[in-house]
Amino acid sequence: MIDPFSTTFDAMDRLVGQLVSGVRSTASAAAGMPLDLFRTGDHYVLTMDLPGVDPGTIDVSVEDRTLTIRAERSPRTDPDVQWLARERPTGTYARQLTVGRGLALDEITASYEDGVLSLTIPVAEEARPRRIEVAHHAGGGAPTQITSGAESQAAES
Repeated sequence: MIDPFSTTFDAMDRLVGQLVSGVRSTASAAAGMPLDLFRTGDHYVLTMDLPGVDPGTIDVSVEDRTLTIRAERSPRTDPDVQWLARERPTGTYARQLTVGRGLALDEITASYEDGVLSLTIPVAEEARPRRIEVAHHAGGGAPTQITSGAESQAAES
């Protein structure tokens, strides 16, 4: 079986270019926006840690075969605060993933909960596995349809 993500995210983390001044480079974007990606059934799930991000700043977009995820983590700006340590990174983060064919990019859904962004990316109908019937001529007679797998078992029941 062909795995669409072997070609789908063929250039994962390739930043197409600096999008906005201050957007982090590929290496630091990966550090600031770590992700997991797995397939389950007929869709892929991408989860990305975005703790401390205002959900209103999260932007997910697809253009051609490029999936872009942007978010902003703003610094605390209370005038009465005297900082003793300030190690948590702030600013604009962006990651771009080049996706291959075989995904239903117009059907991506996204949710943000407990600091984790989750995207569900369905496999396109034309890329899903399916069985092909094979015509077989037995002894010069009429062709017989041979079906294998789930369809033949369903037909026999």
